[in-house]
Amino acid sequence: MSFPNRPVDAIEGWHAHIYYDPANTKGVAAIIRQQIENEFPDAKVGRWHDEAVGPHLNAMYQVAFENHQFDNLVQWLSVNRHGLDVLVHPQTENAWNDHLLFGFWLGNKLPLNEERLRETAARAERN
Repeated sequence: MSFPNRPVDAIEGWHAHIYYDPANTKGVAAIIRQQIENEFPDAKVGRWHDEAVGPHLNAMYQVAFENHQFDNLVQWLSVNRHGLDVLVHPQTENAWNDHLLFGFWLGNKLPLNEERLRETAARAERN
């Protein structure tokens, strides 16, 4: 299998998934969330997900941001994640590639529901 290289203009935007433990670190995640909303008002902070959702097997919330925000937001997250794990990935036409091949982790690499990502990518390919 060859790596599915893509042109940079295939990136429609970015997601950062901030993972937390609802019983132990949700308060820390809330602090990060508020800081992101204050520092990056153009970023879109998603809902809290205390249980598995989509390909994410751990509690998390998503931050969606534009390409031009990448440098500042990811640099900020790398030093302000308070020890939480964060997945950063581009938004292209293929969810599998975005999460598993093009994405990168700040902190620990957590497992994802790869079958869900495979199904999502196949559905997009058919449309």
